[in-house]
Amino acid sequence: MKKKTVYICRECGYVSQTKLGRCPDCESWSSFDVKTQLPELTQEKKRGLSGIGEIKPLSGITPDDSIRCKTGMNELDRVLGGGVVKGSLILIGGDPGIGKSTLLLQISKSLTANRKKVLYVSGEESLSQIKLRATRLGVSSDSVYVMSETDLDTVLNTASSGYDFVIIDSIQTMYKRDIQSVPGSISQVREATTALMSLAKEKGVSVFVVGHVTKDGAIAGPKVLEHMVDTVLYFEGDGDYAYRILRSVKNRFGSTNEIAMFEMRDKGLVEITNPSELFVQKREIPVPGTVVTCSVNGSRALLAEVQSLVVTSSYNYPKSSVSGLDFNRISMITAVLQKRLGLDISNKDIYVSLTGGLKITEPACDLAVALAIYSNYKSVPMPKNTVAFGEVGLSGEVRSVTYTEKRISEAARIGYNNIIVASGSVDKNLAENLGVNIIEVANILQALEFVAQ
Repeated sequence: MKKKTVYICRECGYVSQTKLGRCPDCESWSSFDVKTQLPELTQEKKRGLSGIGEIKPLSGITPDDSIRCKTGMNELDRVLGGGVVKGSLILIGGDPGIGKSTLLLQISKSLTANRKKVLYVSGEESLSQIKLRATRLGVSSDSVYVMSETDLDTVLNTASSGYDFVIIDSIQTMYKRDIQSVPGSISQVREATTALMSLAKEKGVSVFVVGHVTKDGAIAGPKVLEHMVDTVLYFEGDGDYAYRILRSVKNRFGSTNEIAMFEMRDKGLVEITNPSELFVQKREIPVPGTVVTCSVNGSRALLAEVQSLVVTSSYNYPKSSVSGLDFNRISMITAVLQKRLGLDISNKDIYVSLTGGLKITEPACDLAVALAIYSNYKSVPMPKNTVAFGEVGLSGEVRSVTYTEKRISEAARIGYNNIIVASGSVDKNLAENLGVNIIEVANILQALEFVAQ
């Protein structure tokens, strides 16, 4: 077979026909010292992954209802858009020890209940180590096959022999022998992902790939890695809490920004089906500086508790500390309170936090943050069973947010009957149907008047 010599940048994987001193893509110097032999594409390969090149009108294609397979975890199925799509490539990223391997080992058992054959490939653990973890999680099945291997060609040959699902843990440990760079390098990661994508599309095998993250929280490797896969899931969680959030940031077969919630226990990850009750503490006596808000992630409305503490600063320059929220938006809200309401907080230390280790960035929390800061500053508690959500503008106006009715319905379900929203953002009949009191406000001042009652 005729072969072709190319040069690959070890930093970004850029391919050049000649050796260059500087990479035109990542601008790295002297990075084209990696040389490889690539065979020319045959006519069959040029036709596409299927090798058929069949063309059909979109209206003439019949949907296949069996294309999705349930994982056995309702939370994970919802994030994936209803289950795992046959022949899809799914990337799961997260910090070390967050629960990626645990989750995949658990769903391996569930998948075999549907008469599916699973291959679990680990490049980081031996077979005995995998067995120890599987025993702790209660995973034992004759249809789950484990393999400790880092050679990509060996893995591909094995995975092509009748498996329905393949789990690679992790992509950074896989290496291709004809690429002269170390495992985990950009070139190796990209080539391994390309080969696994071909396996998924040609053989109809669903492939899960575990990806390590960098210090910045991004998946290690070239950014093209996330573009190549069908679905990208991020595992989030604070080491001080047992709760884990699995967030969808890309999904070709479902909605993005969907979340699933789990609790890490001795026997593995357990689904949390009603997280609103978990992250909100209902108090008989309201506490100043505490306000409940409602956030929407994908199709899920989630109640969360915003807490604020305003104290006189003992430093020359007052400081602010924010946990779980966007620091820049908190600074903006603080400035709005000072300018529009005349709150004298320029010499105060301000602390704002979301309870339970949650992280919310949407502007719907603005109104709750403003009310929490005001409530603690004035030592005036919020009225009992009150939820507030809305975006705050620089002039102090309160703007409506998306999914208002869904947020109100979730608050009513948990038992909150006072709901502060932006004016004109909700149907008047909704309050009567749900049995709640909806307080519509046009600006922060009107919202604060309700608090001060």
